[in-house]
Amino acid sequence: MENLQFILEYTIYFSEGIAACVAIYYFKFLKENRWKFFAYYLVSIFILDLFGRFGNLFFDFPKMYYYNYLVIPFQFIFLFWLYTRSFKRKSGMFWLFAFLYLISFLPSELYFSKSTIINSFNYTFGCFLLLMLVISEYAKQLYSDDILNFRQNRMFYINLGVTLFYIGTLPFYTFYKILYYGYSDLWQVYCTYAQTSDILMYALFSASFIWGKQNY
Repeated sequence: MENLQFILEYTIYFSEGIAACVAIYYFKFLKENRWKFFAYYLVSIFILDLFGRFGNLFFDFPKMYYYNYLVIPFQFIFLFWLYTRSFKRKSGMFWLFAFLYLISFLPSELYFSKSTIINSFNYTFGCFLLLMLVISEYAKQLYSDDILNFRQNRMFYINLGVTLFYIGTLPFYTFYKILYYGYSDLWQVYCTYAQTSDILMYALFSASFIWGKQNY
């Protein structure tokens, strides 16, 4: 199992790199700014994760703070922006979600930093906010007049990828300590799912450029 997780770990970087390359290739065809920024996002995530994995070979930095206060907030805030761009009150909804997420760092630091139950309150809260946007996007796609052409909807692939990883792994990262110390076998299985779903998410992000034709 450990060998499999080691392989999956590096496959994640490979899938991120593929997604970044696909985004760069299709960038010249993108007409809407939302998708151009999504391409920038995929390239940025690839670079940030590579630095997080191999940066200690050149610099001495705390990886936990690097991910907790830079990489993960960047991911959540961008995804909030990406989803709310399709809302009628675009800017207002984005700032509301971003504010609620950022303010969740206060109880996370003050009350949950030493919790033996919830591993990361702000990450958990961010996933719940993202869950609201995911459900909203599914509802919008379900009741769309263009539902039969869902495979050409770029957000279909993005939403599915976010569902598999962020929503699917919410219990794993929320109760990480309990699973790790109390249910090691379950932790191993869920960790493998988390890595696999991460790979699938970036594969679906790549597919959104290849097969998605929305505002292309």
